[in-house]
This record gives sequence, C-alpha cells and structure tokens, in this order.
Amino acid sequence: MARRILVTGTDAGVGKTTFGCALAFALKARGIHVGVMKPAETGCEAGADGVLEPADVRALAYAAACSMPLDLMAPFRYRSPLAPAVAAEVDSLPAPDFERIDKCLRQIESESDVVIVEGVGGIATPITWSRDYADLASLLELELIVVIANRPGCLNIAALTLKYAASRGVRIAGYLMNEVEPATSAVAESNQSSMARLTHARSLGRLRFREPLSKTIVEKLLTSGS
Repeated sequence: MARRILVTGTDAGVGKTTFGCALAFALKARGIHVGVMKPAETGCEAGADGVLEPADVRALAYAAACSMPLDLMAPFRYRSPLAPAVAAEVDSLPAPDFERIDKCLRQIESESDVVIVEGVGGIATPITWSRDYADLASLLELELIVVIANRPGCLNIAALTLKYAASRGVRIAGYLMNEVEPATSAVAESNQSSMARLTHARSLGRLRFREPLSKTIVEKLLTSGS
C-alpha cells in the first residue's frame, strides 16, 4: 500500500495547496511516484463546457506530474466556496460519498508510492453532516500533516487542531509553520518554539514565504514514515 498523507490546515487560506505542491514536487524530484487527490474541492469555477474546474487538484497534479483522470483526483466538486457538506446543499448536488472516495484513492495508490490528499479548511470541517476530515483520516488510514499559518494568534487553533486529531486516533506525521507573509513579526518568530511547548506532535519545520521546501523538512517527513 502506498503511503497516504492528508494535508490539512488550521483554517482556510493557510497554504495547504502551496505546501502540498511543494511536497509533491520535492518527492517527485527524489524519484518517488506521487499521486494526488482532493476528495471534495469547493469554490470551483465552471469552464466553457460547464464542467467545474478543480484548480487546487490541477496545481497538485502538475507539481507531482500526476496524469490521473480528474474524476479520480477530484471526485466531488462544488461551485460554492464552503465546507463540502454546506456546498453540496447550496449547489443542490450529492454530498461526498466515502465509499467512492475510498475507491478513487485505491486506484490512485495502485500507481503511486505516496498519495497526497488535501482537505478543505481544517480537520473538523464537515465533509457530510455526520463525518469530518478526522473521520476520513481514520477510515482511509491517512496520516496527518497540519499546516499552520505562522502569524499572531495561530497558537490556539493549532493546539486545538492537533489535540482534536489525537483524540480521534489520527496518526500525526507532524505540523508545519507556513510563512504566509513576506515579513514576519516578533510573535511569528517565537511561534515555533511556543508550539514545541504546547504539543508533543513532531515539528517538520517552517516553509518560508515563496521559497522551496527545505531538504530538512522533506527528510523529516520521510523519516517519520519509516
């Protein structure tokens, strides 16, 4: 079975896709076959043919050189930029089906060494009204990477995210501090050391603003899966 990684965040807009693309490219550069998937992508725009275009999955696939069909990589797509459970209702479309997601994942991993699965929002974001991304991780045996936007005020939601995942029995590969602004504040500079005191989860390091993923981060992640 391929290694299955779920990239989640402390919220929307924290850089999950940026990190996922950087990770996919770094692994591909090491000769690792990478599959990508976003089981439910929201905020999609319709193309000229009316088909909803999953921009995040497109970016991940490009970074990973993954040529799988879009219906495998993004089986559920919605126009509304909302949590999947809400978007399905607003768009009058079926909610994501876990059995179909599982089948798509298995097909992707049949040709992959690692599959990077990206979530929407955070770990507790509802995929359906009875299941969230913690359920997805548990049911599909996904190990978690939490992307934290390194800015003032991030410690509370980061600690809560990691505690919730642990309470649900999700395997946590680690967390990453992502620099979402070109200049960092004194608070942002101290966040990494503060996180080390707040959680026993593994720190993968920091992703600098618009810089490639460091070799150290990739090696830590590969080590955590050994």
